[in-house]
Amino acid sequence: MGLLIVEKEKSREEEREQGEGGGRDDTVLVPPINFSMVEEGIFRSGFPQPSNLPYLCTEPYPRENLEFLQTHKIQLFQFGIDGTKEPSVTILSNVITEALKFILDVRNHPVLIHCKRGKHRTGCLVGCLRKLQNWRLCSVLEEYRHFAGSKWRATDLRFLETYDVLPLRHCLYSIIYRYQGYGSKKRRLIYNGENVQKPRIPSV
Repeated sequence: MGLLIVEKEKSREEEREQGEGGGRDDTVLVPPINFSMVEEGIFRSGFPQPSNLPYLCTEPYPRENLEFLQTHKIQLFQFGIDGTKEPSVTILSNVITEALKFILDVRNHPVLIHCKRGKHRTGCLVGCLRKLQNWRLCSVLEEYRHFAGSKWRATDLRFLETYDVLPLRHCLYSIIYRYQGYGSKKRRLIYNGENVQKPRIPSV
């Protein structure tokens, strides 16, 4: 499993538990804020809290997040984006492209994409993935607004409108995947440059 962070978070002290054994139901699974499946093997959410870890992996887990990742052999990839509401478009575009390369590599699946709230940076990354999947722009923007709610940003919408997926398509020979069979949807990587073809990704 891969864990993809598209915003650098400041280190936080783990919240103290309100007592141990005080009637707490350990079987209750709480998903991270804005948790949703993007595609088979690709998920999105806000920043996972310790209480969300059992939902992401139902086996016993350590208290510290890093210990949890190490125990369950989860790879952590961080793609830093400026925390301002209007980051450099060029820098944002480059970071998004690098993150998409990671997402498209099925060896990293299942993968969870998250920022702080799973709204803006996660929304931009998922939106660009949708453009790569040939979604109509109106559907891309609608999905972004659905997760961003009343806090949607005009700058994010403009970025989604202008992000160019063509350069990424040109380098997909190293990360292209395709479905093998309609029913099983088993995927594999294609590395042979002579076998490059346009990925058959479902459109909306």
